[in-house]
Amino acid sequence: MSINRVNITGNLTRDPELRSTASGMSVLKLGVAVNDRRKNQQTGEWEDSPNFVDVTVFGTRGEALSRFLSKGAKVAIEGKLRWSQWENPQGEKRSKLEVVADEIEFLSARDGSGGGAQAAPARAAASEDLGEEIPF
Repeated sequence: MSINRVNITGNLTRDPELRSTASGMSVLKLGVAVNDRRKNQQTGEWEDSPNFVDVTVFGTRGEALSRFLSKGAKVAIEGKLRWSQWENPQGEKRSKLEVVADEIEFLSARDGSGGGAQAAPARAAASEDLGEEIPF
């Protein structure tokens, strides 16, 4: 058995990019900076070291999120890792690991002081709402 789940919290590094596939499905691309603490071996001081994570949201959720998120917004994301590989125009093989979001929670303040989100803290599930509550 294997488990592919990831949770990250960070700030958007750029405004979201909303595109559509040839079949018409919406695809929202986000960049998230997630800080890590590391000890500087030369100074002995702890420093923040950013990790930059690409995030993708598929479908109508991506369309809705694109209206509320902007650069600097603080978000919490739950999803799964996906690895992709392609060849660039020069014939070089490229690859990347990204997060495919299942849920995104807005963490920025309503007044905008925490970044670019324009909504109060809320949760947006990437899967369709079934209209039923889970009994636990």
